[in-house]
Amino acid sequence: MAFRQALQLAACGLAGGSAAVLFSAVAVGKPRAGGDAEPRVVEAPAWAGSARPGPGVWDSNWDRREPLSLVNLRKRNLESGEEELASRLDHYKAKATRHIFLIRHSQYHVDASQEKDRTLTPLGREQAELTGLRLASLGLKFNKIVHSSMTRAIETTDIISKHLPGVSKVSTDLLREGAPIEPDPPVSHWKPEAVYYEDGARIEAAFRNYIHRADAKQQEDSYEILICHANVIRYIVCRALQFPPEGWLRLSLNNGSITHLVVRPDGRVALRALGDTGFMPPDKISRS
Repeated sequence: MAFRQALQLAACGLAGGSAAVLFSAVAVGKPRAGGDAEPRVVEAPAWAGSARPGPGVWDSNWDRREPLSLVNLRKRNLESGEEELASRLDHYKAKATRHIFLIRHSQYHVDASQEKDRTLTPLGREQAELTGLRLASLGLKFNKIVHSSMTRAIETTDIISKHLPGVSKVSTDLLREGAPIEPDPPVSHWKPEAVYYEDGARIEAAFRNYIHRADAKQQEDSYEILICHANVIRYIVCRALQFPPEGWLRLSLNNGSITHLVVRPDGRVALRALGDTGFMPPDKISRS
């Protein structure tokens, strides 16, 4: 397959550079005449940068918010020395933890020809009610709900939000469903390369926009909900944990499931839950 060409998408101008972690050297098999695989190293695109950790090495500046990377050391006052540097670093340090709850939309009518007609099924509406009840039962002070602008995500949001009164809702096209990157192992029935190229840029932008450590001005821990789609969530989880992103299709998410990511002030990321639907009766669980 055209290995990882889709993530050259970021060359189109996405801010940051956090995707650099994706391009640690990987050996892939290229058949030779004798049938053995000849390893080849996949070169990272220019936008990925030259300083990248190797496989298994955590990139502490994955969100480009590591305090030291935000300080212009060339402007450092040599007379004040380390004390001034420490003060400036403290100015950029995050103090709060972000809790991000990624919710997959409920079951919907998959056979509708128009996106606007892909509304939730009766079961899907029940699933959204159960997810809303589950979120409300956690007793957390949710700050906001950000949801995909697709019909099934909007309807899921409307039902869930009834159980979380007072929580603001924001719609975004960034979280719409799509094909983030060509999966590995490849799937024969999957998308043409052009689709990965177009969708991947947007989904990578969603990751950079919504998944990062807290702003230095944020004083209290935050609890945010993103209501979107399976492909988007799976890609975000792989990126956040610095796992190979082309492995996203190896994960599976039920409708209405809850995935919980935690981003600590020092940039460390933990996965508290992946695709949890344990709060649903077995006969209410689906993956369509």
